[in-house]
Amino acid sequence: MLQFLLRSVGLGIATAALLLVAVPSLRTNILPQDVPEDRSIDNLSQISFNKAVRKAAPAVVNIYSRKYTEKDRSKLLTQGLGSGVIVSEKGYIITNYHVVAQADQIIVALQDGRVAAAQLVGKDRRTDIAILRVEGDNLPVIPLNPDYSPIVGDVVLAIGNPYNLGQTTTFGIISATGRSSISADGHQAFIQTDAAINEGNSGGALVNTRGELVGINTASFQQATELETYGISFAIPYALANKIMQKIIADGRVIRGYIGIDGQDINSVTSRLLGSEHLGGIVVLGVDPNGPAANAGFEPQDIILKINDQKINGRQSVMDIVTELRPGTVVDVLILRKGKEQTLQVTIEEDTRD
Repeated sequence: MLQFLLRSVGLGIATAALLLVAVPSLRTNILPQDVPEDRSIDNLSQISFNKAVRKAAPAVVNIYSRKYTEKDRSKLLTQGLGSGVIVSEKGYIITNYHVVAQADQIIVALQDGRVAAAQLVGKDRRTDIAILRVEGDNLPVIPLNPDYSPIVGDVVLAIGNPYNLGQTTTFGIISATGRSSISADGHQAFIQTDAAINEGNSGGALVNTRGELVGINTASFQQATELETYGISFAIPYALANKIMQKIIADGRVIRGYIGIDGQDINSVTSRLLGSEHLGGIVVLGVDPNGPAANAGFEPQDIILKINDQKINGRQSVMDIVTELRPGTVVDVLILRKGKEQTLQVTIEEDTRD
């Protein structure tokens, strides 16, 4: 019996050895393989945004606003600092209005060591945008992509000069879009991010992982509310900043259309009662007695449906359409009043509110 067992075991071992020699691929599943000595985390794929930073950072400048002293008008003292973004080979720079609002002289320092006095082309307090211009050859321009639309979850980098420490890059994601509650008039929509934005970052660039300009860093939540919070900062979307820049370059200031109404989006219950064809309309809550809408015959509770045959989609779309219209333009506004549609003609005036 013992001889039979030993013979069976020996035969099994011999058969296994023969199979391992005949079929080498079996060895990898049975025999342990040597682990290469250089297999370490350094040789694994490493996430880095260096390429994006190298594309965008040269176009982000430091801005120093200087002001004459009260006692000696011949002396200029630096009284504020911020950042700006070169967006054109012609030397146009987008920054924040509050960075240069009180400046008698504006100095721009490029990352390549060049320093120049900047010309203030124009500013817009409502959107907190100012446009500067510097002279120079081979100016770095930040990558621009008009087709990019920021969405929640996108990784972004904030580049600026916080506390005058020198150019600094912070990292985060877009945590919300369309934030209007912190704007002065409650209308302007900000990008919200958790990338750190501190004093001196204002006017700097918020870029995506391709180095393309996403927005102009403008405020942190604690600056806006005087609350000590972390991870909530805001930027002006590039699309809006670019629109304001084009207006300032064309006219030296931002000219906005005005009709003089205050409205509210129709809620879901009202829209069902009115019918799907009226979805997106807004209810007029108030009318400026001295404004164009009052002259055209608007009344509270009117429902605005279309402007110049363009179907509206809520309160924000009405503002966007009207502000783009030049003063003096006559538009047809389709309204619903007491269940009946009618068209009112409104002559657009310039919005002179600050």
